[in-house]
Amino acid sequence: MENSALETKYNKYIVAVSIVIPVVVAILFSFKLKDIGIQVEPLSFLPPIYATINGITAVVLVAAVIAIKNGKRAIHERLMTIAIALSLSFLVMYVAYHMTAESTKFGGEGAIRFVYFFILISHIFLSVAVIPLVLFSYVRALSKHFDSHRRIAKITFPIWLYVAVTGVIVYLMISPYYTH
Repeated sequence: MENSALETKYNKYIVAVSIVIPVVVAILFSFKLKDIGIQVEPLSFLPPIYATINGITAVVLVAAVIAIKNGKRAIHERLMTIAIALSLSFLVMYVAYHMTAESTKFGGEGAIRFVYFFILISHIFLSVAVIPLVLFSYVRALSKHFDSHRRIAKITFPIWLYVAVTGVIVYLMISPYYTH
């Protein structure tokens, strides 16, 4: 299959996945296992783990950009694959936690409350927006369309990095309010 045909084929899947993931996450976020009779202890150990994964993702993304700027394409490819795997593992843990635990309310007051919600809301919206950007960029690289890969990656990188870093910030800001 020619690279352009490959991209066209995958574009449909990317669009579908980019819609399905946020919808399924939203549904699962509001769905609790106990609601269907499955009694399981809240997975309260997960938030610091998935926050750490977000932090590692940020470091991996920066390392991947440094690698490609230094002409180390194979290292860049591996690091980007690791970043995607980290993001997927974050997503699985995030959903698992929210299916077993009640959402934690932010308890800060005053200006910090506005800062928290600004960071949280921008993090959520950009985490949805980055899904197709990552996938389109990845497919362009796989199909060896490096010019279009580079163009998309220049948009994708700062958004993905922002999402990874703000994921850690949101965790650090809300962690004092977790009940254990």
